[in-house]
Amino acid sequence: MSAWRAMRTFAGDAGLVAAKDLRIEWRARTTLGQVLPFALLVLVLFGFALDANRPALRLATPGLLWMTVLFVTVVAAQRSVALESADGARRVLLLSGMAPAAAFAGKAAAVAVQLLAVEALVVPGAVLLYGAAIESVPLVAAACVAATVGLSAAGSLLGAVVAGVRAHQTVLPILLLPVSAPVLIAATRAFADGLGTVAVGGWSWVGLLAGFAAVNVAVGAVAYGPLLEDA
Repeated sequence: MSAWRAMRTFAGDAGLVAAKDLRIEWRARTTLGQVLPFALLVLVLFGFALDANRPALRLATPGLLWMTVLFVTVVAAQRSVALESADGARRVLLLSGMAPAAAFAGKAAAVAVQLLAVEALVVPGAVLLYGAAIESVPLVAAACVAATVGLSAAGSLLGAVVAGVRAHQTVLPILLLPVSAPVLIAATRAFADGLGTVAVGGWSWVGLLAGFAAVNVAVGAVAYGPLLEDA
C-alpha cells in the first residue's frame, strides 16, 4: 500500500508541475502564437527550396519534418528553462519537498504535450504540402510518441544543466542538437518506412527511439535533483 501511495504522490506532483507549465504556456500563447507558425513557415520554406524536384521533396519529407520538430523542441525547452529561472521559481520548487524525479517528469511531460500538439498539425501539413502519403498510421504514431518522449526528456535535462548559465538560450541549442541526433536519424528512418518512401524496417527504428527515450528519462530522473540543488 505504501508503494501505491508513493506512486500516487509522484504522479500527483508531476501532474502539478506539468499543469503549471502548460497553464502558463496557454496564457502566453507561445506554442500557438509563435512556435506553431514558425514550424509551418519552416516547412513552407523547405518546400520552396525543393519545389523544382517533387520526387526528391517526397523522399526528403521525413527528414524535413523531423528537422522542423527538432527546431520546435529547442524553442519549447528554452521556454521551459525560462519558466523555472524567473523570480526564483527553481528555488521554490526545490524547497517544496517534491521529489526531483517528479519535478523532472512534470517538466518533460509539459514539453512533450506541446510537441505532440505541434506534430498533430505539422505531420498532416507536411504530408499535404509535400505530396506524400501515410501508408502505416500505427508506425507513424508510434514513432511520434517515442521520439517526442526522448526529445522532451533530453530538452528538460539539458535545460536543467544550463539553467544557471547566463547565456543559456545560446548554450542549450549547442548541447541539445548533437544529443538529439540519434532521434533525428531514427525518427526519419521510421517515418520513411511509415510514409512508404523507403522500406527500412521502421519498427526496429521505433525500438531504437524507445531505448533512447528510456535512457533519457532514467538519466533525467536521477540527475535532476543534483542539478536543481546547484541552480
